[in-house]
Amino acid sequence: MQLLFLVILWIHALTAVFFIGGSFFIWGVVWPVSFKMTGDEKERTRIMGLIGRLFGTLTDISIIILLATGAYLGLGYLPQFSDLTTTAGGQLLLAKSITVIVMVVLMYANNIYHGKRIVNLAAQGKLDEVKRIRKITHVASFITLGLLAVIAIMAFTLPYYHP
Repeated sequence: MQLLFLVILWIHALTAVFFIGGSFFIWGVVWPVSFKMTGDEKERTRIMGLIGRLFGTLTDISIIILLATGAYLGLGYLPQFSDLTTTAGGQLLLAKSITVIVMVVLMYANNIYHGKRIVNLAAQGKLDEVKRIRKITHVASFITLGLLAVIAIMAFTLPYYHP
């Protein structure tokens, strides 16, 4: 049983590294480099859309793995469900779970509502509208990155509160 817990913990950790690292890589490397790749905003948006679609598919898979392994690990972490609200470790796990839910909802709401819209508007040449929407999506994306950092900090802190 201990071996299974460790294997699932490693799967969870490696998937989190991909998801969090990939998200910061997109915003810290790919997005800035896209401006150097082409001066044509339509082409740049198309390129970022293609990258976003592939990364989005891998993100979807990562989210499923993280939610499933996180639920398993969370259940294994708490001796009793009531510990979720009565112990410091349980409260931290609850806060982490709520933060994960908020981050996932924000990320998908932003991507589903704005993602395809930006690509379509850019293809139509409506670049002023694209710029307006991008301002909104960038704020949502940077909030998502902040929440990812908070989730990672909570995850690294959690073992110190193990009952």
